Amino acid sequence: MALTRDFKETVNARVQRDPEFAAALLDEAVSLFLNGEPKTARLILRDLVNATVGFEELAVETSKPSKSLHRMLSAKGNPTMDNLTTILNVLRKELRVDIKVQTVSCA
Repeated sequence: MALTRDFKETVNARVQRDPEFAAALLDEAVSLFLNGEPKTARLILRDLVNATVGFEELAVETSKPSKSLHRMLSAKGNPTMDNLTTILNVLRKELRVDIKVQTVSCA
């Protein structure tokens, strides 16, 4: 018998009990996209969708098939900017947060 819980179960449980953690995951995913790490960002969004709205509800909200959404948020996914924006907006509303981007000078 395993002594540890599956990573996805741990993330799901933490998102359910800690809204700040969920918002931090969304923030991290957006930051990763903007900083050139889309693969990791997509995987974080996939975990966040699973832990919050679920892919079936996301499909209803976005008018996209859930299978397509699963592919978009996979490691090899390639969502269009329109699809990504729609997904982010659904998550933003679900988590009741706003997304603001700020530029900073590089050292």
